[in-house]
Amino acid sequence: MRLTRATLSLLLTSTSSRSFTSAFGSNLHSSRASSSLSRPLSSLPFLSKKHRHTPSSAALLLANHQIMTSRGGSTYLNSAVASVEEETAPTEYFRKDYEPLTNIVTKINMEFNIQDGKTIVTSEMKIEANPNGPGAGDLVLDGDETCVKLVSLEVDGKALSEGDDYTLSPGKLVIKKSALKDDGSGTLTSVVEIVPEENTQLSGLYKSGPMYCTQCEAMGFRRITYYPDRPDNMAVFEHIKIEADKDSYPVLLSNGNFVEKGDVEGSEGRHYAVWSDPFPKPSYLFCVVAGDLGSIKDSYTTSSGKDVHLEIFSEKENVNKLDYAMESLKRSMKWDEDKFGLEYDLGIYNIVAVNDFNMGAMENKGLNVFNTAYVLADPSTATDTDYERVEGVIGHEYFHNWTGNRVTCRDWFQLTLKEGLTVFRDQEFSGDMGSNAVKRIEDVQSLRARQFAEDAGPMSHPIRPESYISMDNFYTATVYSKGAEIIRMYNTMLTEEGFRKGMDLYFERHDGTGVTCDDFRAAMADANGIDLDQFGLWYSTPGTPTVTYDSEFDAEKGVFKLTLTQKSNSDTPLHIPISTGLIDKVTGEEVVATKVLELKEETQTFEFDGLKNDVIPSILRGFSAPVKLVPASGEMDEEALAFLAARDTDGFNRWEAGQRLFTSLVFQELDGAMTETTTDYVFEAFKRTLADTNMDSSIKAYALTLPSESTLAEELSGSAVDPVAIHKSRGAVRKAIARKFHSELQAAYESLSKEMEGKDFKVDAEAVGQRRLRNTILGYLTVIKETAEEQKAAAELAVNHYETATGMTDKMAALNALASMDGEGATSRDEIMQRFYEEANGDALVLNKWFSVQALADLPDVLDRVKALTKHPDFTMSNPNRCRSLISAFAMNANAFHAEDGEGYKFIAESVAAVDKLNPQISSRMGTSLIQWRKYGEERAALMKGELQKLSEQKLSDDLFEVVNRGLK
Repeated sequence: MRLTRATLSLLLTSTSSRSFTSAFGSNLHSSRASSSLSRPLSSLPFLSKKHRHTPSSAALLLANHQIMTSRGGSTYLNSAVASVEEETAPTEYFRKDYEPLTNIVTKINMEFNIQDGKTIVTSEMKIEANPNGPGAGDLVLDGDETCVKLVSLEVDGKALSEGDDYTLSPGKLVIKKSALKDDGSGTLTSVVEIVPEENTQLSGLYKSGPMYCTQCEAMGFRRITYYPDRPDNMAVFEHIKIEADKDSYPVLLSNGNFVEKGDVEGSEGRHYAVWSDPFPKPSYLFCVVAGDLGSIKDSYTTSSGKDVHLEIFSEKENVNKLDYAMESLKRSMKWDEDKFGLEYDLGIYNIVAVNDFNMGAMENKGLNVFNTAYVLADPSTATDTDYERVEGVIGHEYFHNWTGNRVTCRDWFQLTLKEGLTVFRDQEFSGDMGSNAVKRIEDVQSLRARQFAEDAGPMSHPIRPESYISMDNFYTATVYSKGAEIIRMYNTMLTEEGFRKGMDLYFERHDGTGVTCDDFRAAMADANGIDLDQFGLWYSTPGTPTVTYDSEFDAEKGVFKLTLTQKSNSDTPLHIPISTGLIDKVTGEEVVATKVLELKEETQTFEFDGLKNDVIPSILRGFSAPVKLVPASGEMDEEALAFLAARDTDGFNRWEAGQRLFTSLVFQELDGAMTETTTDYVFEAFKRTLADTNMDSSIKAYALTLPSESTLAEELSGSAVDPVAIHKSRGAVRKAIARKFHSELQAAYESLSKEMEGKDFKVDAEAVGQRRLRNTILGYLTVIKETAEEQKAAAELAVNHYETATGMTDKMAALNALASMDGEGATSRDEIMQRFYEEANGDALVLNKWFSVQALADLPDVLDRVKALTKHPDFTMSNPNRCRSLISAFAMNANAFHAEDGEGYKFIAESVAAVDKLNPQISSRMGTSLIQWRKYGEERAALMKGELQKLSEQKLSDDLFEVVNRGLK
């Protein structure tokens, strides 16, 4: 029979004798430096007077200690489960199978004893029967036995016996009902050992540079200790104590409010801190940080007059890059009060920047943890896009305090409830801080390039998935970006006032609970007295709907009829808001302002009367629904597009009309020849835009930019996509425009350069717009490089742009242009590339840019260059940012990745397999680049599928298994 108990003294070699007071009336003690078991058991670590073992328990502990010592190893309560290597198929979880817990944790105290090479986690949990459950039963706890070693387990002071009191299986610890009180209550105390230094998955507690930190969403808490690790168990984390070496880890942080700190008695050089969060939260929002960090401090006074201490931490050498994040945080707090009446609820708000991080940031209550890429910014290291992301992500995580923390998801299938809603909120915030029109264009560009592709591939899923194997795979563009579009549709249909009423009711009903998407929809419907049942179909419908349009004008009656038809993967019609305006064909004036047409049937005709002349409809203004809009005839009316590109009063649709003209010309080039008519329309639109002195500079820059290759590929749905041909055709159109307007572009570039000369660096709409426009023009001027003379001229212009740059935005624009230069421009390319590397001076985020710009270069040998860079001393697979900056960036380089020899696919597949051994979350995301093989021609499809099949024959993580399996179905 295997051993079922192990002695605590084997684990604790240098810890505290200082006690902390339990929420449940006991004192949990940490041990002095001793491993002797000859002492009374009352002196053993973490055992209160109430929870002391009996002499028989002492004898058993001593016997176990002697047996383990004689074997020269350690035995843990879950050792047998951890040693199981049986090959089993990953489990698929279904939304329809949700059941509430029978028992829940209502309060928890924890102590983290951080030592080099191991951390001891002691937890004391107050257990109660779930008032919303089926009645008291077994207590089911989640735990990852591959990294959590279970040392001790007791209920109400009684050591538990395996079989009689609990059972262990892979991923689960079940405390039997008989081990608890009759009413299902009790106090469960556990001690576990974990090794954060070996945690390359960056889920749970792990080491990153000079700090320890946690990432618990979605299922990381089970990698810290055994617990009901699901969002519907909301507990008060009442007393969190962190103990560590004082010199190495002077900063000790956790959620909520600071309680106390001090030196550990009897243990030289160690200290502790205690934190308490009064608000119930699920385990995924838990966080601890211990590190040698610098910080900046500020304060914010809420609308009710409460002072909140604000502090942002980072590695000490990066403290000078935290100011913009702090400014963004304060703007976020003010905006949420003004827009939604939501005030911060704690006295402290901390943010920590971490270099090793799988995601963008994490909204842990009162202690956000951020990827350094989304919090560090200064002009010499951050581009304007970086600044925008910092502001947006800071806002996003702050807004989660209410939409995600105070009201959270009942289960992970409801993830879009918090993420889609919060993305919408951060989009609105960023728009209000800058330009709403610019922000809308950027968001739709991203949606079409990423989410539409996801909708069309094997990982397609509704914003509320019906099943998953690994929840980490559903932190997707669909859940986030399309989810935000569904929230935006509420706002469009109900108006801002109606949406605010719905939000108010949502918080009134559900504060402090975990709820569903249907609960949110019900609040919106009830607050506004409307039926939104049909609208609820959006939550269960995968794919991108298509809306076709046709129209006719009755001149005698002055009536314009617009017929809309919808097609989707829903068995019944969706409820789709189509914002529409009408422009008079004769006068060019808007004769019908934006009106929301509610398409609720398969086909509907909407009539507009009282018109003097025929009109051009401006349909789907502001991109009012995440759909594809196509003419019923299948042929674009290029004359109408040119008309709208010149006269539409809706900024988004004016930009959209120009993009559609660009698309028509690229596809004509793809088919073999650009027609004179389309070319004239494009040239005229480009010329008019370039000359428009009243247009916002950012909007002008976007209007002058051709659709991305990924967006163009999505427009070819139903046809085999040739990414290399798209790249060439887009490039040909770009060069044709550059040659046609070379003198105008040169004049505009020089005018902007002169206007910007000598100005202080600013990150405001005007300054950002000027840089964006000037860099867009630089891209056109440097794309002309067929002859040796042109190559030399393009390189000289780019080098001068680099040398006169006032910040990273202009430097990167020049570097991007130079990275793809060959021939006479190759020497300049290599010199500036090396200079950029040296100027980075080891800055991680700047080096990420250096790797990425080379991976995205338009050069014939780019794959060989990328392979060489994997051996560069600054490259590592273990850091997600660095890995993405090179490997994932290469997969985005369609021309190289989709090379006909298939070597790009092979390289990515081999990289994915290597990363999977370190970090399954990253490998699974990288693996999605291989699963779209069906959309490409037969030869490419066979090569991509072949690499997936090779992966499927290897031992994969659940995360990657799910992606590969879906890709091969």
